[in-house]
Amino acid sequence: MVPFRHSLQSRPVHLPNPPSIDPGVMAFVWAFLLSLYVYFGLLAVGVKGGTAFVIALLSLGGIWLFVRLRGEDRPRP
Repeated sequence: MVPFRHSLQSRPVHLPNPPSIDPGVMAFVWAFLLSLYVYFGLLAVGVKGGTAFVIALLSLGGIWLFVRLRGEDRPRP
């Protein structure tokens, strides 16, 4: 039997950069997740479902607007 002389190593894997996501989409994701937190939090403390839904929708709009306008990290000059 002939000894195996070559090692079975592969080159390191180079993963491409992840795709860029629009700031408005990320603001919506943040707003949606936090409004779900508000909705279930209101239900947990005994607020009725309709009232919790309306407050969650208002918080979704407010959080989206806040994150969209103020959430971007701008580079320093």
